[in-house]
Amino acid sequence: MDITTGLLLLLIGLLSGGYGVIVGAGGGFVFVPALLIIFQYDPKIAAGTGLVVVLLNSLSGIAGYIKHKRIDYKIGLTLSIGAIPGTFLGTWILQYTSSDMYYILFAGVLLALGVFLLIKKAPTNKGILEVTTKQKDKSLAYILIGLILGTISSFFGIGGGWLLVPILIYVFNIAPHKATATSLFSLSLYSSVGVISQISYGNIDWSVVFWGGAGVIIGAQFGVLLSNRISGRFIIQMLSMLLIAVSIKLFFI
Repeated sequence: MDITTGLLLLLIGLLSGGYGVIVGAGGGFVFVPALLIIFQYDPKIAAGTGLVVVLLNSLSGIAGYIKHKRIDYKIGLTLSIGAIPGTFLGTWILQYTSSDMYYILFAGVLLALGVFLLIKKAPTNKGILEVTTKQKDKSLAYILIGLILGTISSFFGIGGGWLLVPILIYVFNIAPHKATATSLFSLSLYSSVGVISQISYGNIDWSVVFWGGAGVIIGAQFGVLLSNRISGRFIIQMLSMLLIAVSIKLFFI
């Protein structure tokens, strides 16, 4: 890899790392589309490499969030119980999915979520499951959600925080800043297992990980600092706009 490409990956890593930590999604949902759109990587390699970058981003980000005591460890661990087996399922499905189908699914999911977040008003009452279920039922719900997130995370290589954050906010009535930190903590646990699965399939470009990973590690620290100065509603708006823009571009690849 030439130095120009490496520096570009470093810059993309900085931006995606900072942004990913702010919204609690890891930097994969910015970094993977960049690999697909700018560098035209094969989806399997983009997903595998992106998941390693997501892991590095989340580890760097939670180091900062731990200091601010914004992580709900119980919720994060419960989500990971379901997410870990899901990561193996997602990687397996990826091996049998065509590039065209991958782009369509990826773009469709991002667009749907982006539009939802854009039009959805912030919750004013207790979350849906906060009212209707007992603690045991909520734990089961977290595990089932984790299974879905783990599968999606490894399949797309972008982590599951972009979906988990709105679920924690709108369904479980968790404050945005706490939701982003808890999401990142959970992501750091199950994405580490997903990375092992991707390595076994040979889906990782380590030169991209070197440059992009350096960027997201540094960017994550800037993201933690900025997150303390940004409102919860603005965090959601930032996420929705980016998801819509990326999905539109992916539809035309």
